[in-house]
Amino acid sequence: MPFAPQSSSRRRFLVAAAATAATSVALAACGGGGGSNGATPAPSQNVSQADIDKAMSTPTTLTFWTWVPDIAKEVAVFQQKYPAIKVNVVNAGQGTPEYTKLRTALKAGTGAPDVVQMEFQYIPTFSLTKSLVDLRPYGAEADKSKFVDWTWKQVTGSGGEVWAYPQDTGPMGMLYRADIFDKYKISVPKTWDEFAAAAKKLHDADPNVYLTNLASNQSGVWHGLQWQAGAKPYTVNGTTVGLAVNDAQSKKLSDYWGGLAKQGLVSTDADFTDNWFQGLNKGKYATWLTAAWGPVFLTGSAKSTAGKWRAAPLPQWTPDQPASGNWGGSTSAVVKGTKNLIAAAKFAQFLNTDPQTTKMFNTEQSFFPATKALLADPSFTEQKSAFYGGQMVNKLFSEISSTVNPEFQWPPFLDESVNQWTDTVGKALADKSDVSAASDQWQSRLVTYAKNQGFTVQGQ
Repeated sequence: MPFAPQSSSRRRFLVAAAATAATSVALAACGGGGGSNGATPAPSQNVSQADIDKAMSTPTTLTFWTWVPDIAKEVAVFQQKYPAIKVNVVNAGQGTPEYTKLRTALKAGTGAPDVVQMEFQYIPTFSLTKSLVDLRPYGAEADKSKFVDWTWKQVTGSGGEVWAYPQDTGPMGMLYRADIFDKYKISVPKTWDEFAAAAKKLHDADPNVYLTNLASNQSGVWHGLQWQAGAKPYTVNGTTVGLAVNDAQSKKLSDYWGGLAKQGLVSTDADFTDNWFQGLNKGKYATWLTAAWGPVFLTGSAKSTAGKWRAAPLPQWTPDQPASGNWGGSTSAVVKGTKNLIAAAKFAQFLNTDPQTTKMFNTEQSFFPATKALLADPSFTEQKSAFYGGQMVNKLFSEISSTVNPEFQWPPFLDESVNQWTDTVGKALADKSDVSAASDQWQSRLVTYAKNQGFTVQGQ
């Protein structure tokens, strides 16, 4: 979930929809590491325990870029175990601002951090330009079994490289107003067909209430719904990319949501705006299709509705094959060029695998876990929330997390894809025009962009 229930915090989980211009990925950058001069080269073989012990007992200062509030509490646990290592925590901005600063530092060859907070969807962008360190020589592969399978797949390169450690996640579910459902005798929809029928029943009964709001400015939700539907909009193998943002599964989404929007059965208000928050509080939206961070976010953003909400899985396309997508979540990655490779790698590892720190991310920052141990911990799963009528919401989303498809990939030019989605699919939703045709435009524009950047494009 976001760090705090406030509108600015949603940038933590969103792709760069608010960016005013895309930051191009220059293939020419692939040849250079972009690190600082005198950096220790990454080893080709596993580092010995003796080398690790020496590095972790040698006075060292690490710089850690992160937007997580109060993360100094988790860092203090690491420093207590490794007192020779000092960690300077720097808030370099959330999302796009941080990535822009990182690109600038890498290009300059100075000023980059040792470890950086990075969203899952941006790992391909920075691994392609050889800006991240493969963590396998530092023992990362031994940690694979500690994480939910799909999260580990998100940080793994096509050659088996481990580019980062998962920290938090956003498997998607549905929050719904039980009072509105009861009032209009609407059953919780288990399929998308049932969802569409419920949308019509509700809006016919009260034109001022919509079953949900599919935000026209929110590519993160659209990608999550593609993920759930089994779409494969992007495939990446080095500088060869497959683009299919309008594949059959994506077209199914376009026809479905485009049809509901045209009929006026769902709203398409921009989210995380004053009007959107008012809609949540005043009962304009009977559901919110959101991620596992959404339940805590809502407790602070819609306080007047306490006790009225419940949680359920997303409606399904194939009921006997439950599936979900993911919206949000981030990692800790080591930046190429660090002079403190071992210490940086072990810091990233400790932060995201130590039982105390991983639990603190949930209790201190309300992050939704990436580790299997915490997702199965009764102290986490059996918490009952008064805001949700005493429901064990964590348990539900823990179960949903196991249904996220591990095969979904991101492109190495996500900024451009997000901007083009907003100008095509997002605009069509807002205008109640042809969303399917807009998805074709999205595809065409991305293919042109990728080719102009020097990528080999498949799936044209």
